[in-house]
Amino acid sequence: MTTVTLGGNPFALKGSFPEAGESAKDFTLTNGKLEDVTLASFAGKKKLISIFPSVDTPVCALSTKKFNDHARAHDDTVMLMVSADLPFAQGRFCGDEGLENVHALSIMRNQSFSEDYGVLLAEGPMAGITARAIVVVDENDKVVYSELVGEIADEPNYEAAIAALK
Repeated sequence: MTTVTLGGNPFALKGSFPEAGESAKDFTLTNGKLEDVTLASFAGKKKLISIFPSVDTPVCALSTKKFNDHARAHDDTVMLMVSADLPFAQGRFCGDEGLENVHALSIMRNQSFSEDYGVLLAEGPMAGITARAIVVVDENDKVVYSELVGEIADEPNYEAAIAALK
């Protein structure tokens, strides 16, 4: 079982984290209109999937803003921001911050995403939410880059993730 830390405390993850060369696993997540979306909803596009615990934490908010800025200039790419937040909280955050270039998606109806992508915190007080990770998927739904951030409170490697989109 893979582990990550939060504040130096280890937490076990459930599932298998995707690696470059694998096919991205399909998913069903909920958008701000309370509609289900799947991997196929973004067919033919490059996809950066930023997975994190909650937009109500500083690092999660910062990474969402940074990926929104990149998406503004790259219409061939979709930025999927996946968290345990309800779509209402995601919508409030994106609205307050003026973020119009990312797709905020919630695991509220289908937590199998978290296990399918190997980011489900399986124990402790935060059990049931996600670790921090980045998965970049090409137009053919192949994983071209993945990063499971070892310390949840740390930022992902933005440069490597964005470089993988080229």
